[in-house]
Amino acid sequence: MDPDVMKLFSIAVGTLAVPLLLFMASFLMWPSSLIRVYYWYWRGTLGVKVRYADCGGYRFCYSHRGRPGFRPSILLLHGFSEHKDSWLSMLKYLPKHLHLLSVDMPGHEGTTRTNVEDYSIQGQVRRIRQFVETVRLNRKPFHLVGTSMGGSVAGVYAACYPSDLCSLTLICPTGLKCPGETTFDSQLCELERSAFALRVPLIPSTPEEMRHMLHLCSHGRLKVPYQILQGLVDIRIPHNGFYHEVFMEINGQKSKYTLHEHLHLITTPLQVIWGCACVWGIGAC
Repeated sequence: MDPDVMKLFSIAVGTLAVPLLLFMASFLMWPSSLIRVYYWYWRGTLGVKVRYADCGGYRFCYSHRGRPGFRPSILLLHGFSEHKDSWLSMLKYLPKHLHLLSVDMPGHEGTTRTNVEDYSIQGQVRRIRQFVETVRLNRKPFHLVGTSMGGSVAGVYAACYPSDLCSLTLICPTGLKCPGETTFDSQLCELERSAFALRVPLIPSTPEEMRHMLHLCSHGRLKVPYQILQGLVDIRIPHNGFYHEVFMEINGQKSKYTLHEHLHLITTPLQVIWGCACVWGIGAC
């Protein structure tokens, strides 16, 4: 073979091999970095921008796509221990002309952490209203969507500030009294009585605990590679103390059934979506 051809072939192979080797090294040694790159890639692909809103020394971190227009804006509230990027897998199915905002809930990800008063359901409602007013989202009624803990916050928000909203969607909201023990409740109790007796099952600190959490929060068995589980744990561990604080607050006497106690005050047109699910690999409840 011609030496020049061999040289070009070697350069081509090397050019392809370097990014592949970097990817494999990241996957094996720094999986959390790979997960962050994954979110960065999808934000760029979907045209989502990250912004900050400051009000009286308190900072909200949120992402948005599109601009306010004829149709109502949509505000998305994530669940416990999740973050604004948890909605990315859903945004790709929504029309790009819609004005969408997803905000980090109080204390989560890029939003300011303060004290437990802000982490109760009522406290989170007050902070979300502060965000809405800061970005002037309620200049005209908007559509509010919340999942799990965010669903409880969204429902109470609708009860307290009905004039802000044109419609409401609650996805598997917490804060409701069930006539009997649900499958999720029984699984949670079973895990708490087992090896995780001193831990909250929704706050994993090892890959195995992360796997259990995903099984607990999903109808089907998710086959997640060990390195991805490790990366998810690495991202969460620095925040586990905060997550425990929030978990104890929203499951305490003051917050556990806040949504149930406000149901009769909701007059906004309401859609409820129910099932057992979680956003893959991010969080739960």
